[in-house]
Amino acid sequence: MSRCLISQAEVQAFIERCMVAVGTKPHHAHSLAEVLVEGDHRGHYSHGLNRMDMYVKDIRSGICAKDGEPVVEKESAATALVDGKNLLGPVVGNFCMNLAIKKAKEVGIGWVVAHGSNHYGIAGYYAMQALKKNMIGMAFTNTSPLVVPTRGKECTLGTNPISVAAPANDGDSFVLDMATSAVALGKIELHERRKDPIPEGWGCDPQGKLTTDPKKVLTGGGLVPIGGNEDTGGYKGYGLGMMVEVFCGILAGAQYSKHIRTWKVTDRVANLGQCFVAINPEMFAPGFSDRMSDLLSIQRSMEPADPNLPVLAAGDTERMNMKKCEELGGISYHINVVNYMNDCAKNVGVSKLLPCDRLLSS
Repeated sequence: MSRCLISQAEVQAFIERCMVAVGTKPHHAHSLAEVLVEGDHRGHYSHGLNRMDMYVKDIRSGICAKDGEPVVEKESAATALVDGKNLLGPVVGNFCMNLAIKKAKEVGIGWVVAHGSNHYGIAGYYAMQALKKNMIGMAFTNTSPLVVPTRGKECTLGTNPISVAAPANDGDSFVLDMATSAVALGKIELHERRKDPIPEGWGCDPQGKLTTDPKKVLTGGGLVPIGGNEDTGGYKGYGLGMMVEVFCGILAGAQYSKHIRTWKVTDRVANLGQCFVAINPEMFAPGFSDRMSDLLSIQRSMEPADPNLPVLAAGDTERMNMKKCEELGGISYHINVVNYMNDCAKNVGVSKLLPCDRLLSS
């Protein structure tokens, strides 16, 4: 299959052009593009450029607001409730995470929840903002119902991602960024677009049975929680998905569970609930970053079961992808994704498209 090499700056500018073309404020378009490019840079292709058409559709249809800024409705020294004003998710996410970090700097912790938000890209983008201030960051969001609970047949939970980022020494860090479903929906979509089967344990058919056919997952079936079915621990992923719902939809007074609109159906506002946390380690036992470095070293330095597969810590795979991008001089995209997004751009009147002439073989 062919892949196309495109620089981060080119992808960033392309996404901004497309979003501005449908009426997005330039600084809001910039925030969105940054999150999507960072997703691809880190190897989370399901939440990068692949998602741009959804944001274009939300703005173009008017179901997502183009004007305004998030508003703090209620706050204490350590907490805040934010109305996202139905703006793009990254606009709400940046506002909330910045507020959480500010509070953590002042009182040791900041816990901010938002209602009236939209899809915000990779959760890790927000958690990692805290690393810049040598703090622990956490980010959670609920999403449209795409996951079938253990023993069920109906989608009643979202992929409900969790991200936790913790600083270690010399710029090292622990960065967990995961859906509470076995995979993100975008990975199913990418397999379907490439006409590839999915591994068993990613999704189920309309009868709630595991399947390797991405079309059955996307048409009447659903994703399954981390762990797969009940026998392999899927109820644990189900529980984590419910936990995220408590922190987001329930705590923020947003929509939750099957009350959230159907994925990609713009018949009503999403009103997603999101949660952002910053914790200042200096308020606790001294030597946090030293212990974090030791914790990471214990895992990475152990003898692996397979000499060719070293033991990694959360965030290492993403760092390797970023290093690969830097060595190549850009991000490697499947040509089908590039063509699809260029068609999307043409539909909104954008003439400067993504380049398709730097092909890689893989």
